[in-house]
Amino acid sequence: MNQQELRKILTERLASEGRRIRYDHKSAKLRVIDEDSGKGVTLSLADILNRCSEEGLRALEETVYYADCALRDMKRSPNLKGKENKIFPVIRSASFPRATSDGRELVSRAHTAETRIFYAVDLENSYRLLDRQFLRQEGMDEERLFETADFNLRSLPAKPKKDVVQNNAFYFINYNDGYDASRILNSRLLERMKNKAAGDLTVAVPHQDVLIFGDIVNPAGYDILAQMTMKFFASGSVPITILPFIYDNGELEPIFILAGKRHIHGRTTGH
Repeated sequence: MNQQELRKILTERLASEGRRIRYDHKSAKLRVIDEDSGKGVTLSLADILNRCSEEGLRALEETVYYADCALRDMKRSPNLKGKENKIFPVIRSASFPRATSDGRELVSRAHTAETRIFYAVDLENSYRLLDRQFLRQEGMDEERLFETADFNLRSLPAKPKKDVVQNNAFYFINYNDGYDASRILNSRLLERMKNKAAGDLTVAVPHQDVLIFGDIVNPAGYDILAQMTMKFFASGSVPITILPFIYDNGELEPIFILAGKRHIHGRTTGH
């Protein structure tokens, strides 16, 4: 399947009354706009083709499903009253836009040099990122928002699946509920994983739908971790960061891995 064929499939599958579809030849991106709300989704044909080459047609079906759900949700006018238990933090890359396309400032907080925390109300099949104007309209201050979102996050299941490679244990949280990476904000979970680690505890959020813990006990573990995060980063629909973190003393520090060595804050050390 080439870009032209993919464009035709996406156009046919996402076409609907009240939607407008534009194609940018220069960037090879398809923009589907809901005419009532003026909002839309942008699909990169190159990214989708890459996912299809690795995952097959499942990647295409997922793209169509989530794009269609997002467009349907744009017709709703969500409010927070009665939906307090549907408010969650979401992790994005530090370079993620801090305002909507129409200029409204999103509610966000600093996290690490690589990541930033945003906030959303869950809409079952998708979610809406919360902006400060909407928050004022709903009569909720940011402190209450933060507390509510953190409480809801801790209520989510967080049982990881374990895999051992060359004596290094890796733990994966992958519920595909939109908040897998967000669980990195659960300090109780991080402390629990730290206490059970025999070596260095690493934490990675390569994309939105996975959280990876690594119990690294030898240099090979770092090489495996680097390959793993790169692969997940490339395959995720919402990439976050290719850099994993070391978790120690309640802090997350980004690490750069090169041939069994890790570079932390200006230092390069072996393991």
